[in-house]
Amino acid sequence: MPKIGAEAVRRKAMVEAAIVEIGEAGSLDVTVSQIARRAGMSPALAHHYFGSKDQMFLATMRYILKVYGESVRQGMAGASSPIERLHAIIDVSFAPDQFAREIVAAWLTFYVRALQSEPASRLLQLYARRLHSNLVFNLRQLVDGEQAQAIAQGLAAMIDGFYIRHALQDFAPSRDVVRAMVIDYLDLCVSRSAARG
Repeated sequence: MPKIGAEAVRRKAMVEAAIVEIGEAGSLDVTVSQIARRAGMSPALAHHYFGSKDQMFLATMRYILKVYGESVRQGMAGASSPIERLHAIIDVSFAPDQFAREIVAAWLTFYVRALQSEPASRLLQLYARRLHSNLVFNLRQLVDGEQAQAIAQGLAAMIDGFYIRHALQDFAPSRDVVRAMVIDYLDLCVSRSAARG
């Protein structure tokens, strides 16, 4: 008789193995067998749980997004003002666990896969809407609605853009430098808005 929770444990192990394999390959050019081997399981078991490599990759991105979302909620819960909540979102986006090489490689693969796969595209749009919503909700407490939308777009573009630069360029700034640049952009936009108001 199978142990209670064994499937969840195995699925998580395979998702974590997929993150490492994708990180090492820098793409989806990995096999289910490689992922299963790294997780210490058989390819048949991987196919049983996920059905295909595409489904395994979607499960991997859902896991990464879930960890990211939980970290954002936790960071914002400890903040007491809109600007602190915005800083928390930026901090989480460039936290060591989110900016690790294999996570960045998974994100880059995710962006590319979203151009080819409807399920991946829907998942990416869900992430983008949640990020935008979190940013706009807090920005609206600091600036007017139109400016909040524009600043949120800029912040999201910087967050996603620095992931791409980090994945593709050896000379991309460190995560601490990137975080400081994004915070400077936020502070500059909010200050400029206040000066106009």
